[in-house]
Amino acid sequence: MEQELAYSFHLGSDKNKRKLAKKVSKGNVSGTTSLSNNAIQNANDLSRVNKHNLRDYANERELIRIIYGTDNIVTDVKNLYLEEFEQARIEYNNKQTRNDRKIDNYFEKVCASQNDIACKIIIELGNMDFWQDKDDEYRFKMVDVFAEQIEDLNTIVPTFKIANATIHFDESSPHLHIVGVPVIENCNRGMKKQVGKTKLFTKDSLAEIQDKMRFACIKSYNKIYNDEMRLEEKQKGRNFDINVKDMDSYKKIANNYEKHNLRLKKANEQTYKVYKTSNNVRNLLDTLKPTFMNKNNSVISNDDINIIKDYIEEVQENTKTMTSVNDLNIVIREFENSYSKIEKENNSLKYQLDKKDDEIKYLKNEISAKDKFINKLKKRK
Repeated sequence: MEQELAYSFHLGSDKNKRKLAKKVSKGNVSGTTSLSNNAIQNANDLSRVNKHNLRDYANERELIRIIYGTDNIVTDVKNLYLEEFEQARIEYNNKQTRNDRKIDNYFEKVCASQNDIACKIIIELGNMDFWQDKDDEYRFKMVDVFAEQIEDLNTIVPTFKIANATIHFDESSPHLHIVGVPVIENCNRGMKKQVGKTKLFTKDSLAEIQDKMRFACIKSYNKIYNDEMRLEEKQKGRNFDINVKDMDSYKKIANNYEKHNLRLKKANEQTYKVYKTSNNVRNLLDTLKPTFMNKNNSVISNDDINIIKDYIEEVQENTKTMTSVNDLNIVIREFENSYSKIEKENNSLKYQLDKKDDEIKYLKNEISAKDKFINKLKKRK
């Protein structure tokens, strides 16, 4: 069977800023959510990205390759801001009659806002299983593949200005970290040229960018490795959340909901009808007259008898409907049980992941300490 390579193009984002997250947060005691935030929203975030991408905290620099920019991502982004926005800032300030409306430093202004100052993109070709038996010579050829991905990104999204690009070879599979600034022009308000992540990267545009980038990547890979690999089928939801309406389980639940909802509607209508008829029957019974011969017996007309018979039929029909509606209660209980089970499994998995993260952190600290010890021994030698 021909081997296929997985491709991942992930744009960092703050899920807590989405409308659904804000809606959920209102119902929480803390008023917040705990969704992931890997967006770059201020200078501190950018500094953390710098430490992570360039491995400032560990002795792993030999496995880090900078293929665009310098060894200081913060400086790279600030310089890009000057290059891209300084002229627009000067032009904007020249039009202002009030000093308090002028912008002294656009980078600092964006940092103080709620918007992202830059974007982080991670590109990966091949999973852990593919790379686990590859030697360093084979792995380091990805430098040329990722270098062409930088060129491809510049061509496909020319308004996304790249500040820094770094490759990590110190993990299970080589992957590329890109930090750049999304630029939009001809703005009607404020500066003519501004940062605009949400306008540049929409759900549709991101899907289109990924399609173009993934085909360009496998083309580069086959050229550089002299191979004929194919890509795995694109996995929906890697770069944006899957719409719940696209999920098969949701469709089944939605269909069942519509079906049972009609049954409930019918049951409510029949119940109301029985309620109204029961009042009529009660009035009818209250107005019955005793017979001439025996006061303990009452006289009832044939029309009234038919009314009572109709009422009995309605009660019987309503009973059947209510019995079928009880099935819905069973379905709801089963759904609640399934949801509870899934929630417990998720909590268990989260706990296991947290434990693994702690173990990885501990192992990294151990490796770092041993690296320092090895370096000392090398110096002594």
